[in-house]
Amino acid sequence: MTDPSSAPVLQIHRLRVAFPGEAPLISCESLALPAGLTLVEGDTGSGKSTLLRVLAGKQPAQGTLVLGAIELAHAPQAYRHAVFHVDARDAALDALTPRDCTATWREHDPGFDAARWSSIVEGFALGEHLDKRMDMLSTGSRRKVALAAALASGRALVLLDEPTAALDKASVRWLWQVLAERASQGMRQAVVLASSLPVQGLPLAAVLTLPLR
Repeated sequence: MTDPSSAPVLQIHRLRVAFPGEAPLISCESLALPAGLTLVEGDTGSGKSTLLRVLAGKQPAQGTLVLGAIELAHAPQAYRHAVFHVDARDAALDALTPRDCTATWREHDPGFDAARWSSIVEGFALGEHLDKRMDMLSTGSRRKVALAAALASGRALVLLDEPTAALDKASVRWLWQVLAERASQGMRQAVVLASSLPVQGLPLAAVLTLPLR
């Protein structure tokens, strides 16, 4: 009998992303993402953010994406509900507080771990900012608000684009600590980190190097 924990979280077939008149930015015949931490590495402009938007179901692409038993083309809403992907810079968040944002991101996320979220908020020293408007926060604090929700999410696929950008050193250490602890305890979800900087000390389940061919 196959161990369900060893089954891929996300399966990708014949993925192709190309802009008009240009060579394909991403071209992949078949790929399976396991549970645990996956690093997407590559230089600036190699397509890391584009790949994450495609995996989130937010950017059209050729190919088939199946998350668990949910195929994006057949059940787009259910697929997107199973993915956490947030841009903390989004101006639509400006008038909301971190509590409001988190409440919105928790919708359709029955596995959200409120106790873990509180612990991560404390580690990021976000407590005093939870009832301020997002447009009053620094870029780094906005990112930490999104990261806290992401790391507490129970969604099958969590996508983190340049997660250390604009973070202070203490926050980066806390982020790596939380990710390392989660990975060491075993994950049923796939957490994908796209980074142009080296990632050291994390127990990675897979590494994807862009351009993806």
